Amino acid sequence: MLSVKFDCHTHTIASGHAYSTLEENLNSAREKNLEGIVVTEHGPAMPGGPHEIYFMNLHSLPAEYRGIKLLKGIEANIIDYDGNIDLPVYPLKKLDFCIASYHEICIAPSNERDHTRGWLSVIENPYVDLLGHPGRGRFPFDIQAIVTACKEHNKAIEINNHTLDRDRDKQMCLEIALACKQQGVMVMANSDSHFSPSIGEVDRSLKLLQEIDFPQQLIANRTWDSLRGFLKLRGREII
Repeated sequence: MLSVKFDCHTHTIASGHAYSTLEENLNSAREKNLEGIVVTEHGPAMPGGPHEIYFMNLHSLPAEYRGIKLLKGIEANIIDYDGNIDLPVYPLKKLDFCIASYHEICIAPSNERDHTRGWLSVIENPYVDLLGHPGRGRFPFDIQAIVTACKEHNKAIEINNHTLDRDRDKQMCLEIALACKQQGVMVMANSDSHFSPSIGEVDRSLKLLQEIDFPQQLIANRTWDSLRGFLKLRGREII
């Protein structure tokens, strides 16, 4: 059975449209016997999202709270099809982790060629670790090209549990997972939690991966050790 012990995509009230505090999320992770979480608020381009100074001050948080490891990250918004995101390099390089995602409220969907070009440029950003919820169907792209680029640049691709709430997106998520399995590309199964009870809830993501006999060793966040190993290969040393 596949399992995940580190939730790498979580939001708090700081994102403006989530409903729990960081402490509530950490307590939920503890109740569910997770090893840790990454706090990944939306970047400043998201309406209601925190100012960049919020991300610059994340260093004031502890590395561990009541036995739960805490990494400091961001879900950055892709703001154009040249791959630019909404946080400058200085605060970005101080973080432990970075997701980059398309959100309709920050960038209007275009066409497959533009979406693919945008992802390819994002993948070249050395500070981006994970492509966020690429299975959302409003931003179709060349799956094989993006998975190949992720392999070349040692990036992971998210199989987002929240995205799998929507039947229309399941097929695209499945195709992405199959391409990752074929090419040996790391994925992460994350909750995208916006409310503390959903911290660590990745049942739909794991079900999809199990249905295609996805190799457990390619799930980067299955344990703290596997996540730390993935990040170390990317040049991030987490103390």
